[in-house]
Amino acid sequence: MIRSSLVLIFVIAISHVIVGDDCRGCVPLDSYSFDKVIPRFKAVLVKFDVAFPYGGKHEQYATIAADTKDSQDLLIATVGVKDFGNKDNSDLAQRYNIKKDDFPVVLLFIQGKSEPIRFTPERESDFTGEYLKRFIRSKSRVYLGLPGCVERLDKLAEEFKTAGEQDRQEILKKARIFEETLPEEQREAAKIYVKTMEKILERGDIFVQTEETRVQGLLYRGKLSEQKKRTMEERRNILQSFSARDEL
Repeated sequence: MIRSSLVLIFVIAISHVIVGDDCRGCVPLDSYSFDKVIPRFKAVLVKFDVAFPYGGKHEQYATIAADTKDSQDLLIATVGVKDFGNKDNSDLAQRYNIKKDDFPVVLLFIQGKSEPIRFTPERESDFTGEYLKRFIRSKSRVYLGLPGCVERLDKLAEEFKTAGEQDRQEILKKARIFEETLPEEQREAAKIYVKTMEKILERGDIFVQTEETRVQGLLYRGKLSEQKKRTMEERRNILQSFSARDEL
């Protein structure tokens, strides 16, 4: 046990040296370390790519490692695959049916689950740090604070999802009280949590789905100012706190 733990610490400690400044915090895995490291975290996000990746998608992936550096439950990792020489890590790519033409491919490994979940953005432009964080949050039990979200209210939203009618009224009261304690810059976000709870009580759980669809439509039409776009993205992040999570 001690020996395997030292192996893990060593892998993480040298990650900066191997990967370099372009993906600080990303842990490089290979055919030898992969199965030793993956099971140790509640969630591991892994990008399979060429041996020396570059470009916009790689840069976006790197932002996740920086943004989640304080999470003890989540590991951000990379696997560099070579199709020449010794063909390093090509066995791992083959195991998960990943072809060179698919690069980069991102898989999310959840502790206790035998198969990873593949990140499949609807559009090329959706391969961003924020979309990847929403993906992690929706598919795992790892908490990630997204832009516009408030951790305490996210936890109340989580309780609200599974509570009965009477308990939901109590959670709504807690949210209203907590809203009054927040600094001014977080009040607008708090209002969205409270309003969403009120609408769910009024219209039922279907409100979350219909509102998510409406917000998504506004964002995809692309006719919003940058400020309005940020507001809508933050609203979508808050709505995700109320969405039914996939079975794990």
